[in-house]
Amino acid sequence: MASTITNAFITQFESEVHMAYQRMGAKLKNLVRTVNGVSGSSVKFQKVAKGTATTKARHAEVVAMNLAHSNVSATLADYYAADYIDKLDELKINIDERQVVAQNAAYALGRKTDAILIAVLDAATSIAANVNSSATSMTLIKAKNMQSVFATNDVPDDGQRYFAVGPTQWGDLMSVDQFSRAEYVGPENLPFTNGESTAKRWMGFLWFVHSGLSTSGSDRLCLAWHKSSVGLGIGQDVKTEVNYIPEKVSHLITSSLSMGAVAIDGDAARVQLCTE
Repeated sequence: MASTITNAFITQFESEVHMAYQRMGAKLKNLVRTVNGVSGSSVKFQKVAKGTATTKARHAEVVAMNLAHSNVSATLADYYAADYIDKLDELKINIDERQVVAQNAAYALGRKTDAILIAVLDAATSIAANVNSSATSMTLIKAKNMQSVFATNDVPDDGQRYFAVGPTQWGDLMSVDQFSRAEYVGPENLPFTNGESTAKRWMGFLWFVHSGLSTSGSDRLCLAWHKSSVGLGIGQDVKTEVNYIPEKVSHLITSSLSMGAVAIDGDAARVQLCTE
């Protein structure tokens, strides 16, 4: 058995990990600027400053914008999710242990992916918990203020603005008429349309619940950002291998990935503090 484990077993397990990772894994992975297939230990994300238009006299030369170019670098780190499947235990159970391990590996890698991105977003400029209001929970005033901040910073309202809130803050928003009532947003934009109760578009953001957001004291760090404000470099996406360990009389299932994240544009990312 040590040298004859089938490729079908490996292929099926890796396929299960990938499906679980995409279905139940990271929520934030596709909501940031991503570079796949990074070679080396770091990846650079290019930044180009704003250009300025000028006038030109007849027959005069145009004035070049001389756009300033810069870059930021994300350092990749390696992460692993592994577990053993005892050879004889598989004879004594009536569950698919391989599927159980695959799902747990996928969940672990998904949480790690989100944790990497959340750590970067947590470092963005914070907006106080009581901004423009004595209330400290998530309120209409806070939502309007965040929309104003992004508009003032000329962050594109192109469907790629996101706002992640904790479960408590989502409950706060459900008490805001302008967020949850069809009279304000129309039936197609209600947060519970088609059975979906954890995401909706409102005030230029896609709002959704994320249970893994950080806390600071009694405050939950809710995150608002544009897709282009954070970069995620992936050196290796989820990869799985199965090895038989004679000393353990078990198969060692190991899933791994290599990635790193960095802030690209601080004008398009904010932290909204909300007391729970």
